[in-house]
Amino acid sequence: MIDNDPTKDWHRADIRAEIEKRGKSLRQLSREAGLSENTLRNTLDRKWPKGERIIAEAIGVKPEVIWPTRYKK
Repeated sequence: MIDNDPTKDWHRADIRAEIEKRGKSLRQLSREAGLSENTLRNTLDRKWPKGERIIAEAIGVKPEVIWPTRYKK
């Protein structure tokens, strides 16, 4: 279950689950973006704006919704 606290990053399992609910996987998103199939997995552990945008687009939210701590103002 996704925590509704807007100051906390989503858990990696929640991110994966949201992608899978839409019939995709991180590996599939990586390949579709022209990346090596494990590349987007790195985004779950460290900041990478391009990967964050790809994942967020697949889920249908903005990256700062998934990773608010990476986008603090």
